[in-house]
Amino acid sequence: MKEQSTKNKKAWEYRAYEFWIKKHGSPKELAEQLLVNPRAQLKKHKHFFEHVEGKKMANICGSNGRKAIPLALLGAEVTVFDISEENKKYAIELAENANTKIQYIVTDIYEIDLLEYEGYFDILYLEGGILHYFNNMDKFMSILFSLLKDGGEMVLSDFHPLGKCIVKTQDSQTPYQFEPRYFDKELREGNVAYKHYFDEKEQEDFPSVSIRSYTLSEIINSAITAGFIIKKFDEHRDWKNENIPWEFTILANK
Repeated sequence: MKEQSTKNKKAWEYRAYEFWIKKHGSPKELAEQLLVNPRAQLKKHKHFFEHVEGKKMANICGSNGRKAIPLALLGAEVTVFDISEENKKYAIELAENANTKIQYIVTDIYEIDLLEYEGYFDILYLEGGILHYFNNMDKFMSILFSLLKDGGEMVLSDFHPLGKCIVKTQDSQTPYQFEPRYFDKELREGNVAYKHYFDEKEQEDFPSVSIRSYTLSEIINSAITAGFIIKKFDEHRDWKNENIPWEFTILANK
């Protein structure tokens, strides 16, 4: 496993299961919510998954299964690829409590077994802020392209690179501050996403993650270079509707 992946695996296996319970409740409690309306859990992407019955889907970096389980409930055959055993534990328990099944493979994404999964999936779904965990975007996109069947579809949603340069402040007069780091390419240390859910004393023990920012053009051009045909590109506001691009979604085909 590569150095960056090893570092990120260590971070995402530190108290992640405990965090998911803090955020979503027990797997049983979250399953009860998902069962009420599985499609609603897909939020702004639900229109991409109107007809997934019998489709083979890969949820890349699928975390605790909060998107994979609704897709399975809608009839898809879902495989999650993720680096964290703690994420897997919560996801498998979530699937069991929702009376459905997913396949969950703990692996470095760079090390997915392409002998088994090349050309295997009808749909790839990636969301929630994962691209910064990979320091070779061209290789990452090439792996995604290999996983898809001919004619397959990728839905890729991530943090907007411009939004990552805008920092919220405590000043009501100037609530945002721009940090000019858009074109930075170096690997840097960061906090695992859920660290702030724990008290300050506990946070001292949290391992750091290794991340790398990308420009929007780097992401799009890597997808094109890999062979994807981009069908649609959307930019999204924050959930509070600020007039700032916080996320984007790419719809692409093989």
